[in-house]
Amino acid sequence: MSTPIGEAPGSLGAEDVGAAQDVAPGTAPGGAGARPRASQGDGTYPRPQLVRPAWADLCGAWDFAADPDDVGRDARWFDLPGDADDPFTRRIEVPFPPESRLSGIGDPHHHVVWYRRPLGAADLARAGRGSQGERLLLHLGAVDHAADVWLGGVHLGRHVGGQTPFAFDVTSVVAGADGGDLTLVVRAEDDPLDVAQPRGKQDWRPEPHSIWYHRTTGIWQPVWLEAVPRLHVAELAWRADVPVGAVHATVRLSERPREAVVVRVRVAHEGEVLAEQWLRTVEQDVRVAVDLPTQHNGQRYEELLWSPERPTLLDAWVDVVPDGEGGESAHDAVASYLGLRTVAVAHGVFLLNDRPYPLRSVLEQGYWEESHLAAPGPDALRREVELIKELGFNSARVHQKAEDPRFLFWADRLGLTLWGETANAYAFSPRSVQLLATEWAELVRRDLSHPSIVTWVPLNESWGVQHIAHDPAQRAYSLGLAHLTRALDPTRPVVSNDGWEHTDSDIWSIHDYAERGDELRARYGTPEAVRALLDGIGPAGRRVRLVDVPDRGQPLMLTEFGGVSYAGGRDDAWGYSTATSDEDFEARVGDLLDAVRACPPIAGFCWTQLTDTGQETNGLLRADRTPKLPIETLRRLVTGEP
Repeated sequence: MSTPIGEAPGSLGAEDVGAAQDVAPGTAPGGAGARPRASQGDGTYPRPQLVRPAWADLCGAWDFAADPDDVGRDARWFDLPGDADDPFTRRIEVPFPPESRLSGIGDPHHHVVWYRRPLGAADLARAGRGSQGERLLLHLGAVDHAADVWLGGVHLGRHVGGQTPFAFDVTSVVAGADGGDLTLVVRAEDDPLDVAQPRGKQDWRPEPHSIWYHRTTGIWQPVWLEAVPRLHVAELAWRADVPVGAVHATVRLSERPREAVVVRVRVAHEGEVLAEQWLRTVEQDVRVAVDLPTQHNGQRYEELLWSPERPTLLDAWVDVVPDGEGGESAHDAVASYLGLRTVAVAHGVFLLNDRPYPLRSVLEQGYWEESHLAAPGPDALRREVELIKELGFNSARVHQKAEDPRFLFWADRLGLTLWGETANAYAFSPRSVQLLATEWAELVRRDLSHPSIVTWVPLNESWGVQHIAHDPAQRAYSLGLAHLTRALDPTRPVVSNDGWEHTDSDIWSIHDYAERGDELRARYGTPEAVRALLDGIGPAGRRVRLVDVPDRGQPLMLTEFGGVSYAGGRDDAWGYSTATSDEDFEARVGDLLDAVRACPPIAGFCWTQLTDTGQETNGLLRADRTPKLPIETLRRLVTGEP
């Protein structure tokens, strides 16, 4: 049971919070009251909404071996003495996939790859062992697609899912090493021909073609180590209740407390403590409602609301402390942040903070020539958000990929709304259903506290459900994913199948690659034309809606359009239409954007796309992020402003 008991003894006042905010992620704790200020981090911490002061980044140069015949497990590559027959003959730069240039490998796809790295006393010290806690957790941000992990020859476990984070408690293994170095080994397996596996834009052919790109195998997000107390915060989620003027923290502890402990939640803004609540509990899952008195004044409650124009973030801290004398010795302290905002749909418009908010979005593939699905570094993730905003967009649809949480951090902090999507499979089967549903649920739980995410998109263009119009099982799957998403997060709209063949969707989203603006005006310029489209066949030759769904005021959005290729004469260039000069490119882009703005029924749009990606040369920016026209020209085209 949990008992609310008001203001905790020894709690920090405003002056203490202000003094504590200078502790940056990745540094050692600065004393009993020190806290990192998560919302003001430098974008390097791999898990930005659950921050501890100390952590050890394990990225960098690792030993590497390809295993084309898949003999490594039987040959015990995870426990080799390092003799002359050692298969780890190459070096790879983690977390870049081995197909990429920045990895230092640059090979074509390997079905099975192995990584190896020593784990020593210096790593343990940087992770905060002794000062932050005695339990040691090894984190892997994402490994595509299935991973087995060993430490010191001990199999820690297996994880399936190429986009989701996972962790292992390595305390007992480290303790058994008596202070000596241990060998960390990761085996990654990715079958390029397995179309039941969620793969998004990763090509199943040996070379990229059409809209598909190079494959991404193995480790592609950070590997890191942190120390924690035995009883610690394992999972943390935030939900803002703007009308009530409160925030709700859902805290999952690492285990059920053996004795009662106190979970304390504190929320502050710019050094001022707004509210604090603490509960005595013996439960593993704790929900703490924190009332914010500042939000009760109806004339000023909007001052703290988050939006792209004013991305206000609140700092938050969660402590797990002993309950008085004789209590459990565990003491955990984590920093976090949250944003106060609401999203909804009604009367055919998208609402942000209960006001109509037209979305100007861009399709973001999250792909770099030199590093593929992995960003070249944390700074590149920040720069990506900055570029999107400089171009005049207020939103981005991260396409067929669950993006690095550090990208979400910069979207939260700099002010950019996002559509949360995932990589889809290409086939429909019991296995594909299980793989995607499991991974999707984990991703929604990972990301639901980010204020920047305003919509969920579990399926795109009927990928993996190509016969949804005729197969009741595939329709049930789409409906099931939509309802699963709402069960995990009832606060955001859900798009059931972006582009066409919608089941129960909160937004009617359509993909339309018309080459001319007058085509768009004819299809979307009047309510009558839109009604006929929604009840009939869409521009891609697919039905827009498959089932009768009550009118909930769902808005219409054009969530893919444009796609104008401009590549300066490249032979392999691909796009939906082609521009031949700067002037032609500007005219074509402007014609389409002007047309969409001239259609009152359209509540938002998503332009295809931000950057050239491989042979898909329809970006506003080149693959190296340089603009094809001056930034101010592109911004004028996007916003329609002088």
